[in-house]
Amino acid sequence: MPVAVYILGLSVFALGTSEFMLSGLLPPIAADMDVSIPQAGLLISAFAVGMVVGAPLLAVATLRLPRRTTLISLISLFGLGQIAGALAPSYELLFASRVVSALACAGFWAVGAAVAIAMVPADARARAMAVMIGGLSIANVLGVPLGAFLGEHLGWRSAFWAVGAASAVALVGILLRVPRIPLPAERPTLAHELRIYRDRQVWLAIGITALAAGGVFCAFSYLAPLLTDVAGLESGWVPWVLGLFGIGALVGTTIGGRVADAHLFGVMIWGIVGSTVFLAALALLASAAVAAVGLSFLIGVSAFFTAPALNARMFNVAGAAPTLAGATTTAAFNLGNTGGPWLGGTVIDAGWGFTATAWAGAAMTVTAIGLALAAVRLDRRTSLPSRVVGSSVTVPTADPSGVRA
Repeated sequence: MPVAVYILGLSVFALGTSEFMLSGLLPPIAADMDVSIPQAGLLISAFAVGMVVGAPLLAVATLRLPRRTTLISLISLFGLGQIAGALAPSYELLFASRVVSALACAGFWAVGAAVAIAMVPADARARAMAVMIGGLSIANVLGVPLGAFLGEHLGWRSAFWAVGAASAVALVGILLRVPRIPLPAERPTLAHELRIYRDRQVWLAIGITALAAGGVFCAFSYLAPLLTDVAGLESGWVPWVLGLFGIGALVGTTIGGRVADAHLFGVMIWGIVGSTVFLAALALLASAAVAAVGLSFLIGVSAFFTAPALNARMFNVAGAAPTLAGATTTAAFNLGNTGGPWLGGTVIDAGWGFTATAWAGAAMTVTAIGLALAAVRLDRRTSLPSRVVGSSVTVPTADPSGVRA
């Protein structure tokens, strides 16, 4: 694996820390900015929506720009967004800094994924994506708890300064180690790239990704109150359990990345099946603290075990438009990260309790399994070439080397 791919993973660590660290900083931000906790929570929603909108928008805007130059510009803009957040004198300016950071983050994800894929052979795509997603997993294990620690002891602004420093380190790494990726002989055009959306497999991949991610985050977003109000744990245990979820995510990413290149559909389907089983078990066993803690780890494993395959699948079906493929994957994940928590909040507001978020999440992942099976059937129909003679179809046979003809 090229060192440059690990540099991109380091960059994603900074991006992921910024995206998720606000969950542990909302009370001090609300107090400092003189807003309510729900208003402070809108800073998280603003980032997620910015990711959904920004990924395809910036992918299109930078379509003809050199990839390395684009990465340098976006990580620089992201770092400036963190500095602006650290210095923001008002809630409105902090909100604006989050939107700018989200746009830069989305664009970097889209372009960075395309660069990582371009630097490795086709049979190493899932491993390359696993390195990038591993940066996100480590952000959950180390970055988010560290942000909460800094916020508690040095003020919430210190967490923004820390992410800004991590962005500067990533910028230096990109300048030194990421090579120039030559543009294709035929300059890409928007019309050509948009053709990928004519493919049913692309839309199936979007649906699978959004539902698989949304199902997990439907429950994960409300894991803290479930652990305290249903499982009966003290609030001091919550950061440790969230960290355990992050460790599970790192384990899942590592295993999934190594297996997905050879067994892409198997990893995709069985990973989502695992998430469904663990979410249902969480709904049934949430009142038992040991079970709730153990299942939090297993849900992290299954969710991120699937992630490299979901990313690689999009590049396989949309290879003619790698930049938009990365942007589409980013948008799909963030659709899930936005829609899942919304559904979880809806079932809680309906009076069904915190365990209902796990049932709702399982319903989303079951739907994702159905779409994945449909993608398998469609892939088998379209990937087995047949020879038509007159009105009859010749069934594919094996050639002497054992490869299907």
